[in-house]
Amino acid sequence: MSLLANSYFEGLAFLGVGVALGYLLLKWKESHFKSKQKQEAEAFLEKARQDAEAIVRESHLKANEELLAQRLDAEKSFSQRRQELAELEHRLNQRDELINRQLEGLVQQEHSLRNQENLLKQKETSLENQSKELAQQIQLRREQLLKAAHVTADEARALILKEIEEESLRDASDLSRHILEDARLRSEQEARRIISNAIQRYAGDHSFETNTATIALPNEEIKGRIIGREGRNIRAFEAATGVTVLIDDTPNAVVLSAFDPVRREIARLAMHRLIQDGRIHPSRIEEVTAKVTEEIDEAILRAGEEAIYGTGLPPMQEPIAKLLGRLKFRHSFSQNVLAHSIEVAHLAGMMAAELNLNIATAKRAGLLHDIGKAVNHEVEGAHAQIGADLVKRYGESDEVVNAVAAHHNEVAAISAIGALVSAADAISASRPGARSESMDTYLKRLENLEKIGLSFPGVEKCYAVQAGRELRVMVQPDQISDEQAFAVARTMAHKIEEGLQYPGQIRVTVIRETRCIEFAK
Repeated sequence: MSLLANSYFEGLAFLGVGVALGYLLLKWKESHFKSKQKQEAEAFLEKARQDAEAIVRESHLKANEELLAQRLDAEKSFSQRRQELAELEHRLNQRDELINRQLEGLVQQEHSLRNQENLLKQKETSLENQSKELAQQIQLRREQLLKAAHVTADEARALILKEIEEESLRDASDLSRHILEDARLRSEQEARRIISNAIQRYAGDHSFETNTATIALPNEEIKGRIIGREGRNIRAFEAATGVTVLIDDTPNAVVLSAFDPVRREIARLAMHRLIQDGRIHPSRIEEVTAKVTEEIDEAILRAGEEAIYGTGLPPMQEPIAKLLGRLKFRHSFSQNVLAHSIEVAHLAGMMAAELNLNIATAKRAGLLHDIGKAVNHEVEGAHAQIGADLVKRYGESDEVVNAVAAHHNEVAAISAIGALVSAADAISASRPGARSESMDTYLKRLENLEKIGLSFPGVEKCYAVQAGRELRVMVQPDQISDEQAFAVARTMAHKIEEGLQYPGQIRVTVIRETRCIEFAK
């Protein structure tokens, strides 16, 4: 029992000693760890202090470098500014010198002008004295003439005024003739140059067509099939196409007659297809005619768009393109109107380029100038005004509208484009081979031209030459003077413009010759 107790107490003693030793060991480790952390913190702080000092030193260096660079830039800028100021000061000094020299020149000119003014005053005084002397001499001479001629002062004054009036009229007529001749010469030369350049640069084809179309038949038997039983086929064809079918004694041919060229073309194509197909009856005629009408409508639109593209213009509205395409089937004096419009557009554009005008506007007005001819006869009025109303309705500019309306001089042109379109229209219509004209119409036009020339008093003979392009008039020299001949030519040209319809222009040449005849006996 005592041994067990002793062992127990010894264990407790050893346990207490172990706990004490563990406690002391923990204390020692804790103090050692704190000491180590303190050393590490001091080392970290020291390193941070060194890094901060290095950053500060580096910042100071960079700040010094930037300050030095800014100082150098400022010095360079100041140097350039000083140089510019020096150059400006030098220029100002030169300008001051120039102004001083100009002032000296002005002073000298003023002095010279004063001297000239004094001389002019002296001359004016001298001229006044001479004028007074001349007036006195004229008065004296007048009195002497009145005494010698035995006339009164009023009669002498009337004679003198009449002579002065005749002399003034002669001088005015000569001056006006010279001015007009010079202006006409210059304008004709410039116009001839522009027009000749335009004609040389453009040459279009010309086609001729009448109001009928002839269809060739493979044999005579087909005529009976075209006519049909009791004429029902031919009546159905005429009703569907709106043309007249003429079946005469001409072998292997049928003639289609119509004033509407589009209908005539539809009828021609429909008849050609019916003959090739061989089936000719009313229902087939209506079917083929409807199909051909659709194709012709597409061809009309395509022809209008090709005309617009061919002249180098941007696309236009579809109704305008269709109206232009219809012109392909219309002819004026046997000249294709669409080809004529394209030609006028090119000519107007080239002349506008010569005059530095808007080329696109000139081409547009030239292409659209005859668009009024595409409208049928149900619309009343001149084709120029109808065309102007149409293009205005579809948003064309006022310049183009006026050019279309003025290309036949029915209204006044508001710009040079109208004059160019009118000139291009005359060129295209009057060039050789452009239009056909019957012999009767041609001879009647020449006859009317000569009648106008012979209607003037004092005209001895009158001849229309150069295919009606020139009228040569011979006047009697004892009735018409040189000044009056000039006025006769101008008045005759105006009367021809008002009384005749003709393509292009007509030149009026008045010839006055003086024949002095004496006989040696």
